[in-house]
Amino acid sequence: MTKLLERAMERAQGLSPDLQDEIARLVLAYAGEDDDVLTLTPEEEADLLEARAEMERGDFASDDEVSAVFSKYRAS
Repeated sequence: MTKLLERAMERAQGLSPDLQDEIARLVLAYAGEDDDVLTLTPEEEADLLEARAEMERGDFASDDEVSAVFSKYRAS
């Protein structure tokens, strides 16, 4: 194990069990494990499928629509 990975694992030991499990899933995914890294709720999966369908149709926001959303959050 490299020193950097060893240091990362030492830091992870101080995190909550949920975060430790999340890190473990990511490391295993990088190492070739087939387990899901992220599990979507049925609603999230439906939203993702709809977003993919919109992309395939070329249904994207116009420049004006994007500017309108950005203008709401820009600092003046």
